[in-house]
Amino acid sequence: MRETSRKEKKRSSEDKGRGDSSRSDTLRINRILSMAGVTSRRKADEMILAGRVAVNGLIVTEPGTKASWGRDSITVDGLAIPGLPEKIYLMLNKPFGYICSLSDPEGRALVTDLITGIKERIYPVGRLDFNSLGLLLLTNDGEWTRRLTHPSFGIRRTYKATVAGMISQEAMDLLEKGVILEDGPSGPAKVTLITKNERHSILRLTISQGRNRQIRRMIEAVGYDVIHLVRIGFGPLVLGDLKIGQFRHLTEEEVSAINQIVGLA
Repeated sequence: MRETSRKEKKRSSEDKGRGDSSRSDTLRINRILSMAGVTSRRKADEMILAGRVAVNGLIVTEPGTKASWGRDSITVDGLAIPGLPEKIYLMLNKPFGYICSLSDPEGRALVTDLITGIKERIYPVGRLDFNSLGLLLLTNDGEWTRRLTHPSFGIRRTYKATVAGMISQEAMDLLEKGVILEDGPSGPAKVTLITKNERHSILRLTISQGRNRQIRRMIEAVGYDVIHLVRIGFGPLVLGDLKIGQFRHLTEEEVSAINQIVGLA
């Protein structure tokens, strides 16, 4: 048999220390150290190159090395990094006049301003525009956010829209087929007429895309203006009687139901 070279032994040891990088929960170690508050990504790379970082007891020296925070043991200079933060999943009934961002150069109110008593840094899952209300999810789980907002999963979003005027059956049929928008064709919408009179019409619409101001633009494309728009459902989740401006934690059952849809179960 061929004798294993010293270089191959070193490579084998480093591979064992990396953990299983094929798992969906793996991240580059420099990102993990940054998220854990140990150091910046750039300095983390310097630490890795200097041989100061170990995964599962074995030194790693490649900046691109991946590991699973919370599964793999990661140390810097022999000291374990802080543990993975508790995952937070919230539902907010977003009010009018708030933006779905972590900062705003214009100084407008942020949806995160409404979240109190949560020490972890959380961020919105997708967005609702400034003038829209309703169901908005917030979390500190990056992979969860990525999957929920990725178009390949086609998560249903349900809205209640109040439209100026008495909407025609022809317009509703066009919405059901999908319309042409400036950024390409919309997908079809499931449309239910709740009520209508000469002043306004109230519709329930469900779409499987999450493009910017999509419902408003679709309704404008068939010749009507949206007066009031509330998101009332996201996948299996429903807004229910959650009051405007209030939030709640998702139940384990609700998180599990979402995870089933996006392949995290």
